[in-house]
Amino acid sequence: MQIRDLPYSDPGDPDVRSGPRFLIWLGRNQLRGQLKALSWGLLHQCSLAGLPPAVGFAVQAVVDRSGSRLAWAGGLIAVLGVLIALGDTMLHRSAITNWITAAARVQQLLARKTAELGSALTRRVAAGEVVAVSTGDVEKIGWFVEALSRFAAAAAALVLICAGLVLYLPSLGILVTLAMPLLALAVLPLLPRATRRADLQREKAGKATELASDTVAGLRVLRGIGGEELFLGRYRRASQEVRKAAVRSARMWSLISAIQVLLPGVLLISLVVHGATLARDGRIEVGQLVTVYSAATLLLFPLRHFEEIAMAYSFSRPSARRAVRVLSLHRTDRPSTVDAVPTGDLYDPVTGLMAPEGLFTAVVCGDPDEAGRLAERLGGHAHVDKDTTGIRNEDGNASKYPTRGTDHNRPENGGRAATDGVTTEPMHLSVLLGGVPLDELPLDSARTAVLVQDKDPVLLSGTLRELLDVPASERVSAEDALSAAQCGDVLDSLAQASVATDGDPMTTRITERGRSLSGGQRQRLALARSLVTDPEVLVLDEPTSAVDSHTEARVAAGIKGLRQGRTTVAFASSPLLLDLADRVVLVHGGTVVAVGAHRELLRTDLRYRAVVTRETDDETAVPAAQGTLRTTEEIEERA
Repeated sequence: MQIRDLPYSDPGDPDVRSGPRFLIWLGRNQLRGQLKALSWGLLHQCSLAGLPPAVGFAVQAVVDRSGSRLAWAGGLIAVLGVLIALGDTMLHRSAITNWITAAARVQQLLARKTAELGSALTRRVAAGEVVAVSTGDVEKIGWFVEALSRFAAAAAALVLICAGLVLYLPSLGILVTLAMPLLALAVLPLLPRATRRADLQREKAGKATELASDTVAGLRVLRGIGGEELFLGRYRRASQEVRKAAVRSARMWSLISAIQVLLPGVLLISLVVHGATLARDGRIEVGQLVTVYSAATLLLFPLRHFEEIAMAYSFSRPSARRAVRVLSLHRTDRPSTVDAVPTGDLYDPVTGLMAPEGLFTAVVCGDPDEAGRLAERLGGHAHVDKDTTGIRNEDGNASKYPTRGTDHNRPENGGRAATDGVTTEPMHLSVLLGGVPLDELPLDSARTAVLVQDKDPVLLSGTLRELLDVPASERVSAEDALSAAQCGDVLDSLAQASVATDGDPMTTRITERGRSLSGGQRQRLALARSLVTDPEVLVLDEPTSAVDSHTEARVAAGIKGLRQGRTTVAFASSPLLLDLADRVVLVHGGTVVAVGAHRELLRTDLRYRAVVTRETDDETAVPAAQGTLRTTEEIEERA
């Protein structure tokens, strides 16, 4: 695999049983590149190993006053120099290619998993950890894959050189050969402690990254409440903890490096003393001593790769563990049994909520968090693992609308509970679209059928045209969507902000997460993006919460007009939006408790009126205690 061939057509199916197994899988999938780097590494190391004999041959030729042998030695050294340069260049090229391609493979795997999980990812893994995995951790994993081939070449060269020394001069070669394992393994007792310190540093760095990410995301809110200094102090403390952990880790690695300098130095001194004694006694020649000494000196270079691979593994192991934590997440979908995208009513058997096909349904929840969870559920983003009861008809066939408790949405019941003549049994709880469970649909079909826009949508950086260039039915143009979302002032603002694009708002760049826009402008642009998609069912969670009441009324009318004949569900408590809905559903305590028109529910349902008019419990209780309800005019004026 060459860098120019990236990205991979298929990054593969990783082994996510553990971090080390993932690293082994990654190295195995880079086997061709590893072998190429190993070959160039062996050429480089063996060429280096050839220098000592050539130098020793040249020294001995000088001692013997042999010009021809000196010329041969000079030619051999020149050839070895060319081979060393070639091997080193190509080894570096191959190793860096392995690094980049391995990192790219991991990034593709993470991107594929992110697309598969969608919004469920950040609910199961902290945002800071996701950022750490996709940036720094990917580089560390690639570093291990790159260092592995150079370590293998160094280890092979070490064995070959030691074997050659034993054959060339056993009296000194055996000493060097026995010392090499001790030098390579001397730091092993220190590695567990160094690894633990490195793990602690990575953990603290991940927490600091998460804190920084959360602080930046909420910077505008922090400024509004004067909390910048509080969070800045927290980040300072977290940063200092990272610094202290990094210093402790560096001390251990510096000790390991010092040992790997000290012990080889002791070996070389011992080798010189013992060799000089043998040369003085005439048992070996001076050239042989120079050859063995030079070879032992060059052996220190391969030994450095032992330290590097230990460091690379200690840093990449926690990174691989974090990557595996993300890659091992799975959606809880059952195998797909439906090919076509279904149409029809959207029904949730857990709450009893039904959105009839082609109508604009507004949902009112007293708890905003409950509304967010229900919106995600309607889009198939969240699943309930436990079973509840489903309705079966008298003939024993499963009803199209299984439910829990009283169902105010069953069209055949006219808003009344229907439990006569039926039996109950446990059923799988999945939102139904046209009677088809969403979790039985392929992921692409489910996303095409139901689109959920949460209350805090994200705008990616890029031009406005790129923002609206999303998979869509092409029945709704960008202009119509922007008009329905009342984005006229946003377009004017973008046009004025851009000088290089001749005032065309569609080519104006939007900064990351739309930070250059106000909250209401971001919300309306996100709404326009959702309207362009034109799904079978559009679920909106508080689509007008950040705009003023005048704009809110026009946005609500624009949504209803553009989505005419399409199923739309809006979670809201604004009377302006609720009054335009075809039907309004009140969800309380996780169950549908009332269905009707907005004005009707204001008059007849105390809980609904309390949520919509923001009345306190005492205010709601006074008319009930007096046995009267406010007049329609009073209620609507309050709303």
